[in-house]
Amino acid sequence: MKRWIKWVGGSLGALALLAAGAVVLGSQLAERKGQRQIKVNVQPLAVSVAAGDGAALARGQYLFNTRGCAECHGSGGAGREFINDGRGLRLVSPNISPGAGNVVAAYTPADWVRTLRHGVKPDGRPLFIMPSEDYNRFTDADVAALVAYVRSLPAATGGPAQLQLSLPVKLLYGLGAIEDAAQKIDHSLPPAQPVAEGVNAAHGAYVANMCIGCHGAGLSGGKIPGTPPDWAPAANLTPGEGSAMVRYKDAGQFVAMLRSGKRPDGSAITVMPFDSLRELNDVDAQALYAYLQTVPARPAGQR
Repeated sequence: MKRWIKWVGGSLGALALLAAGAVVLGSQLAERKGQRQIKVNVQPLAVSVAAGDGAALARGQYLFNTRGCAECHGSGGAGREFINDGRGLRLVSPNISPGAGNVVAAYTPADWVRTLRHGVKPDGRPLFIMPSEDYNRFTDADVAALVAYVRSLPAATGGPAQLQLSLPVKLLYGLGAIEDAAQKIDHSLPPAQPVAEGVNAAHGAYVANMCIGCHGAGLSGGKIPGTPPDWAPAANLTPGEGSAMVRYKDAGQFVAMLRSGKRPDGSAITVMPFDSLRELNDVDAQALYAYLQTVPARPAGQR
């Protein structure tokens, strides 16, 4: 009996040491991964926006409000706490307004492209939270318009990003189960070419890029890596097994969901960025529905 107890105790001790070693290794890998240098070929913008270009500023404001920028950085761009699960995961976005403590004061046009399209900071390190995979396919005109609008925001006081990662998130990032945006993006792609706006699948595909960060490149959803445990998984937007799209019999029901945050049966949807989605204009919202009718079917959860 004593030998059995000693064997069990020794085994548990060995497992504890292995677990501690995995924690140390995962944390070291996460630190190294977050500090790695990423070289990307930054394509210069083919267009520029004059300071007084009202149409471009209006387009930039629309993109800021509908593509999640305001959700994370706040309506004035000063930054805000947008995740705090009370268990060690706390994320505060940086100030990107022209005010004191902003992190973009020295940004060149190339720095904006590197950040928005590639998920890489001006110093070459990866951005951890920003979903640049959603913005990688922005046209030059939309990048320029968005940047012009951000630069036009009233000055607000803020500071740099604050990333406090819980131990599980840090380990999953270090061990490769959570990827940053720079890992998800094909950096060799040329800038996207403009598509004429209209209620059709081609324009809807352009709008749907905003969904990739949560629903995955294949739009089949699943648990969003790195999010708090109580967050619901992203829905399957394809026609595959477990599709959420069967709830919406037509574009009208789908657009109503974007505006209200509720399914046709009246039940509320959690996690979705409805402050942004309800600002989509009718053309974008209906085109998104049209595109989702054409995507390849995938079982839910395959991202």
